[in-house]
Amino acid sequence: MDATGRRRQSSYSAYELTEETPVYVISVAAQLSGLHPQTLRQYDRLGLVSPDRTAGRGRRYSARDIELLRTVQQLSQDEGINLAGIKRIIELENQVAALQGRVAEMEAALDGAAAAMQQREAAVHASYRRDLVPYQEVQQTSALVVWRPKRQQSD
Repeated sequence: MDATGRRRQSSYSAYELTEETPVYVISVAAQLSGLHPQTLRQYDRLGLVSPDRTAGRGRRYSARDIELLRTVQQLSQDEGINLAGIKRIIELENQVAALQGRVAEMEAALDGAAAAMQQREAAVHASYRRDLVPYQEVQQTSALVVWRPKRQQSD
């Protein structure tokens, strides 16, 4: 994982273009973000925005990197937050996102376990042998029933 909290992939599909795909060289990324290329290098050194690298160690920025650069600039210039504070904010946002993902995974696992438990419970109930113990609703009365055995007649 890099400083932005995403997993770096060593290879990308030539036909798959996502917001994570590193396509912009530093000069284009600088223009798109409105920052000087030296600022982008400084942010990389500080671990604020860490672009992917080519085999020749050249930086390649993704659309998500550009958005993060704009966010860093906005926090720095408009909000007056120093770079160390911005780095901490980014780390905490990444941690929150990771925890939210973990909670979603655990909720899915819990839902699966609950469904499996209900299936097992239904299977147990289905296995009851109702022919052995017939159920009849008994009405409660105050009547008294006397049972007397029949007398055997002697020959």
